[in-house]
Amino acid sequence: MDYDLVVIGAGPAGMTAATQAAGLGLKVLLLDEQAQAGGQIYRRVQEAGPQALRVLGDDYATGRALVDGLQASGAETCFGAFVVDVSQQLEVSFQVGGGIRQARARQLVVATGAMERASPFPGWTLPGVMPAGAAQIALKADAVIPSGRVAVAGCGPLFLLVSQQLLRAGADVVVMIETGEPGNARRALPHLPSALRSHRDLLKGLSMMRGLWRARAPWFRGCDALQAIGDERVHAIRFRHRGKLIELAIDTLLVHHGVVPNHQLSRLLGLAHRWSNEQLAWQIECDLYGQTSMPGVFVAGDGASIAGALAAADRGTLAALGAARALGRIGPEELHRAAAAHVAKLRRHTGIRPLLDTLYAPPEWLLEPADDTIVCRCERVSAGTVRDMADLGCAGPNQSKFLSRCGMGPCQGRTCGTSVTQLMAQRLGLSPDEVGAYRVRPPLKPLPLSVIANFNPCGQP
Repeated sequence: MDYDLVVIGAGPAGMTAATQAAGLGLKVLLLDEQAQAGGQIYRRVQEAGPQALRVLGDDYATGRALVDGLQASGAETCFGAFVVDVSQQLEVSFQVGGGIRQARARQLVVATGAMERASPFPGWTLPGVMPAGAAQIALKADAVIPSGRVAVAGCGPLFLLVSQQLLRAGADVVVMIETGEPGNARRALPHLPSALRSHRDLLKGLSMMRGLWRARAPWFRGCDALQAIGDERVHAIRFRHRGKLIELAIDTLLVHHGVVPNHQLSRLLGLAHRWSNEQLAWQIECDLYGQTSMPGVFVAGDGASIAGALAAADRGTLAALGAARALGRIGPEELHRAAAAHVAKLRRHTGIRPLLDTLYAPPEWLLEPADDTIVCRCERVSAGTVRDMADLGCAGPNQSKFLSRCGMGPCQGRTCGTSVTQLMAQRLGLSPDEVGAYRVRPPLKPLPLSVIANFNPCGQP
C-alpha cells in the first residue's frame, strides 16, 4: 500500500504529526507497537478513570485531547505493529500478529520517542531492581504498584514524578535517594533566565517537590556509591550521604538517571547523528521542521533530542508541515504561517531544557563504573572488559562487539549502547563522535522464525 506519509510512533509527536498531515489532505499511516495511541507518556490515557487520573496527574490527562484529535483526523492507524525494517526507498516492513506487512511512503516521520538511560552500578542487574519508568508503565497499564518496601534512586524530573505517583497510589516508598552532583544547582543558575520562558513547568516542579516533602518519605540528596545488595534478588540498598555509608532493607529498587533518544530506527536509516555534551546522548541532526540528512525523512519529538512531551507535540506538527511542503501540498508562505504559533510554543517549552540538563546531569560515578560492574546485562560484559577492548586496539563499539559480544544480546545494544560509547571514548581519549555507536541492522526487533518463514514480499504462491 502506498501512502503520502508514514509516521512511526504514536506518542505526542507521532499523534500530532499524523493529525496535522491528515488535516492537510495527505494519505497517512500511523504505526505503533502498543495496542492504542498515547506512547509511553500517555499510555492508556483513554481508559484512565478518576482514580488513575488523580494518581498520574493533570499532565497525563492532557494526552486525551491528542488521542481524540488523532481519532477524528481520518489518519489510518495500525497498532500492535513492530517495525522491523525501513529501506532506503522508504518501504516500511512491520510485524502485525504472525505476519509481516509493508507500506511504501513518499515521506516518513520517525517519532520513536525516548528510552531510559542505563544505570550501570553494582547490583543493578539483580531481580527486584528495575527502571523507574518501567514501574510507571505498570502503574499506567495495569494499576500495579511494587509490593513491599520500595526505594527510588536517581535524579531528574521522572525521578520526582514517579516517586510522587507511587506515593499517591499507596506504595510503601521507604526512601528517596537523589544522586545529582551537589554543585549542579550552582552550575544551573545561569540558565534560569531562559527557563523563565517555561515558568509553568518551573512552578509544576516546585509544587511536586513540595508535595514530596509533605509526604515525609526520607529523602537523601547528593548521594553516591549506590549499590544494590542481594543474592537471588535485591534485599538492601547501600549508598553514601555526606561521607556516611547508609544501608536500608528494601524489596524493590527503582532507578532513574534521565532519558535518551531511542535512535535504533534512525541508525538503521543511516541518518546523521551528533553527540550532545549537554544531554550526554546522541541527537539526530535536523532542521526546525525535523528534516534529516536523508531526503524524505523527518524526525519529531524526543527521538531527535530530549525536550519533553509538550515540545514533542509541537515538533510533530512542524514535521507534518515540513513533509507537506516537501510533497508540494503547501507553499512556503503557508508553511511559515501555519508553523509560526508552534515555533513560538516550542521556544517556550524548550526554554527550561538547559537548566534541567545541567541540574539533573548524570553523576560522574555513574559514567565511570568500576571494572567489575556489568555494562551489557544481556551478555554479562563488564566495564573492565569494554576498557580491555579499547586497550587491545578496538576503535569503537562495533569492533568491541565482535570480540566481546557486548551488545549482541536480545536488546541488540539498546540498553548498553550509550554506556559503551562513553566508556570507550574515555579510555581512548576521543570524543563520542569519533568513537561512534553500534551499527544497527534489520530486523529491529527479534522475530519468530515462523514470521520470517512466512514472509513473502513478492506475493508468490
